[in-house]
Amino acid sequence: MKTAERQFTTISGVSIDPLYGPEQLENIDRQRDIGLPGEFPYTRGIHRDMYRGRLWTMRQFSGYATPEETNRRYHYLLEQGQTGLSVAFDLPTLMGYDPDHAFSTGEVGKCGVSVCSLEDMETVFRGIPLGDVTVSMTINSPAAVLWAMYLAVAEQQGVAWERLSGTIQNDILKEYIAQKEYIFPPRPSMRLVTDTIEFGARHVPKFNPVSISGYHIREAGSTAVQELAFTLRDGIEYVDWALERGLVIDEFAPRLSFFFNAHNDFFEEIAKYRAARKIWAHVMRDRYGAQSDRSLKLRFHAQTAGCSLTWQQPYNNVIRTSLQALAAVLGGAQSLHTNSLDEAYALPSEEAVTIALRTQQVLAYESGVANTPDPLGGSYFVEALTIETERAANEYIRRIDEMGGMIPAIESGFPQSEIAAASYRYQRELEAGERVVVGVNRFQSPDKPMELLQIDETAAREQSAKLESLRRRRDQARVSRSIDALKRAAEGNANTMPFILDAVRSYATLGEICDALRAVFGTYQETAHL
Repeated sequence: MKTAERQFTTISGVSIDPLYGPEQLENIDRQRDIGLPGEFPYTRGIHRDMYRGRLWTMRQFSGYATPEETNRRYHYLLEQGQTGLSVAFDLPTLMGYDPDHAFSTGEVGKCGVSVCSLEDMETVFRGIPLGDVTVSMTINSPAAVLWAMYLAVAEQQGVAWERLSGTIQNDILKEYIAQKEYIFPPRPSMRLVTDTIEFGARHVPKFNPVSISGYHIREAGSTAVQELAFTLRDGIEYVDWALERGLVIDEFAPRLSFFFNAHNDFFEEIAKYRAARKIWAHVMRDRYGAQSDRSLKLRFHAQTAGCSLTWQQPYNNVIRTSLQALAAVLGGAQSLHTNSLDEAYALPSEEAVTIALRTQQVLAYESGVANTPDPLGGSYFVEALTIETERAANEYIRRIDEMGGMIPAIESGFPQSEIAAASYRYQRELEAGERVVVGVNRFQSPDKPMELLQIDETAAREQSAKLESLRRRRDQARVSRSIDALKRAAEGNANTMPFILDAVRSYATLGEICDALRAVFGTYQETAHL
């Protein structure tokens, strides 16, 4: 009996009724709660015509080994019809270390591309006109440094910053909550994020300086409701810091973007996206008094769920990814990444990533889902689940507000503990057979060998050799001056972005710049919470 009951709840624990009809929507004000696409509260989408006017951006997350190899993969993906680029960096880059640092041993190029200097960034985007393609970069603690490198490459290409369009993830709060790739303590880290928001609003107006990310919160084991609530509350925290800096809400809010997971529970995911738009619209209007419609509209990228991929029967991952991608599209995503079938083993092969891209193209051009906005709008089940998801997420937001905001909540271990408990519950249900994962705890069969992408230590040797050559060729006095100026700026209250840009232009390395900031800000060690 317990097993049967669990089959009729969402991952978040929301009970599912045997049948949905008009009675479930009796207390819903259709105009206030649902409305029309392109109209407040944007439950049904941020644009009136949605994909009838413009398809979502097909943005495959990619990057591995050296900048040269990554550049070749980008040209290949663009030739195959990809419509936006998304940069994956390796672990040393994510942690602010150069490839020749002792902490980088064994990790260079393994989970993304190694980028430690402006020279590397030049290579990554060689032959790619930055004024004509949108670029997303998944980088957090050193985000300001990698963004500065990108801006400097645009300068070299003769592309005005006003033309640049794309996103840096730059969401440090979810690092403390879930992914743990942080360098500095929370408050100086928030200063750096605020510096980029301010700099972007005034100098790079079409670029999103932060992508507030629930994806990694979900990958850490959260429920859909926790992913939604913690992500939106992180967004509120960034808004508060920007307002405290002196920015006007409508000066920067239109360029805040979001990044959500697309998981297996099809209808729960669609309800999550619809609730996200509604909650954010009310937050921006009612909490902050935003006047611009663009400030009220939650724009989001989605990625299919990496944690749902299995190494058992990996071709099942194609089916999972297709279902998840369909949920993201029916939920109104502005851009989408589809995972590859082999990613439970390794970085995706060229063949696997092509299948993943073709999944999006089949959805876009063959399925008919783009023919009308929010085709599930008005569904008794979807509307009731949207309202329930909204209610549960708002309760979490209220609790965090009462704690004084997201940073005190993180320091007390609240979101971390909630995610850990949810992850534990899910794993127990999986091991007890109360939740089924095909090929893992039911319908098992022998697996066939796959040809995988292999990355050896060649990338590490090449990157270290190039770094040594760069250090011999550059103007060391100019590097030293720029690093000293950055330290002084970090010690004071100035926006650090102009100083980081000067250091990048002098070909100071990522590690040197991050070491300068470490010297001023220190590093962060998480407190254990039981």
